[in-house]
Amino acid sequence: MKIIFTSSGEGWDAKIDPRFGRTDYILLYNEETEELSSIDNREIQDVAHGAGPKTAEKIFSLGADVLITGNGPGGNAAAILNKMPLKIYIKAGGMTIHEAYEAYKNNKLYEGE
Repeated sequence: MKIIFTSSGEGWDAKIDPRFGRTDYILLYNEETEELSSIDNREIQDVAHGAGPKTAEKIFSLGADVLITGNGPGGNAAAILNKMPLKIYIKAGGMTIHEAYEAYKNNKLYEGE
């Protein structure tokens, strides 16, 4: 299973970024290999419009099964994400990546649409 986190930094101790489209980093955890990798998404800060869909396209290309984020994707980004079999969990803002992963494993996150 591949799990994506929107993150304000790199690594397990980084905080979940509450923003979806303008998240600083996209972290990908592969449960099979137990590898956590990061994709720098900070160039999105200079995009005037369409940050959410651009971030959604990156996530789509990674082939993830689960997305854990803060506030969740907006309408245009959600339309892209809904084209893939992806479960989206929201309201993880303020947690570290590790805390959010543990909350996910223990069914303590809110499933978005």
